[in-house]
Amino acid sequence: MIVKRFRKGEWFHSEYEVPFKRGMTLLEALQWIKENLDRTLAFRANCRMGLCGSCGLTANGEPVLACETQVSSLGEEIELEPLRNFPPIRDLVVDFTPFLEKQREVKPHLIREGKEDWSREYFQSKEELDSYIQFTYCISCGLCYSACPTSSLRDWLGPQALMTAYRFSADSRDSGFKERLEAVKDHLGFCHLANSCSEVCPKGVDPSLGIQLLRRKANRFSLLGDRKRKPRGLVPPREKGEPIPYLEPTVEGAEEEISRLLNSSTIKRRLGNNWPKRELSPD
Repeated sequence: MIVKRFRKGEWFHSEYEVPFKRGMTLLEALQWIKENLDRTLAFRANCRMGLCGSCGLTANGEPVLACETQVSSLGEEIELEPLRNFPPIRDLVVDFTPFLEKQREVKPHLIREGKEDWSREYFQSKEELDSYIQFTYCISCGLCYSACPTSSLRDWLGPQALMTAYRFSADSRDSGFKERLEAVKDHLGFCHLANSCSEVCPKGVDPSLGIQLLRRKANRFSLLGDRKRKPRGLVPPREKGEPIPYLEPTVEGAEEEISRLLNSSTIKRRLGNNWPKRELSPD
């Protein structure tokens, strides 16, 4: 295993031999090196299960999450380097500050007009959620930005930030597209549809699609103006002491399991006055 490292403004390479075992991930190999061969090797990791996005690096030229990548899939000789298009800090650790600042520019949160009760939720139908739900799976790991050829040539918002701008602008509870358009309008034309961002996403998100949908939304806005319907309102509050409504199960076979759990004495004791007003039977 050859690791491209960075220290005090200079690049150099270190070579290690790691004993292979079946099922070993790239992160486990790096941890073995740090514990047995070189304690100075720096890399970033946290959850070890593909949720936090901390362990991104470049393996044999491709951006990957170390915790999800099997050593066996990379061959006998493996070349590691930091994520590309990110400022290096030390060895395999890069600086995410510029990446996160770009994300902040597109206002990655719901924007509402006026003051509302933030302790309550908003209405949203399943169809409205389905229109953008895939983009909510992003874990901000930076693999798409590292793979993007445009990011290596110019300083632009990048696929993750533009996709996030669409994710919130497409949300039926949001009314902040005008504000986001000011941040993204000078960056939409830089995407050349290489789709490399979508190919490397560990969560199956399609940033390239998000950018094209954002382009279409911006073009419609420039031609037709803001014709988006009024954003969804708040769900009415329940009266004090009103029981929690019973929700119909959406997974096949869940009805029997829910009935069994709700009829247990432990659950009844914990729910108290919030016991659902519905006849439930184990069959």
